[in-house]
Amino acid sequence: MTPRYAEDDLLPLGGVMRALFCPRSAGLRYLEEQWEDNVFTVEGSLRHERAHEGPTREARGDLLIVRSLRVRSFDLGLTGICDVVEFQRTDGVGVTLPRYSGRWMPYPVEYKRGRRRENPFHRVQLCAQAMCLEEMLGIAVPVGALYYGMSARREEVTLGDDVRDETRRAAELFHRIMREGVTPPPEFGPKCDGCSLQDLCMPRTARTRSAAGYLDAAMAPEGSDPR
Repeated sequence: MTPRYAEDDLLPLGGVMRALFCPRSAGLRYLEEQWEDNVFTVEGSLRHERAHEGPTREARGDLLIVRSLRVRSFDLGLTGICDVVEFQRTDGVGVTLPRYSGRWMPYPVEYKRGRRRENPFHRVQLCAQAMCLEEMLGIAVPVGALYYGMSARREEVTLGDDVRDETRRAAELFHRIMREGVTPPPEFGPKCDGCSLQDLCMPRTARTRSAAGYLDAAMAPEGSDPR
């Protein structure tokens, strides 16, 4: 099958989750290269740094732990680094690994701050990693895990057709944003509250009908009706 994307077309894997969560934030981050940290992004960065600490490879009997593994998919048009990929020795279907005997099944683990909770964006990011591994290794990766730092617990995720379809749509959305080269307009909502890009994005401007209307509202005398 002919690859959908060339090497030069590959986009950062992390942008898929951001494009799905908020297309405008993907444009600000990857088109305009604007970024601001808040307590949540700093904690998340520290969590990822801890996940990448230690040896690149660590063997524990029938378990091989690989940290900071670079992956890519020419079908999705993505490239990035997995926090952790665990390879479990198996007597059945698996891949062969240099310097290790037997066959091994890959199991991606994505590290997140906070507590375990239902989050479709996290599942899509994990699924994108699994789909990259599948393309590179030529083997199905049916499950992976999300590790939440505050609760110190894993959530195993079955990577079925529904999340795979959503991952493909998110990748296509991210590519369209980057191809068109235009940052999407703001869409104010509950997700804006914890976003570190609020000051750059100004999502509340979406509540007005035009830029002129926004300026009229912003410059109205205190206590007056801005409508």
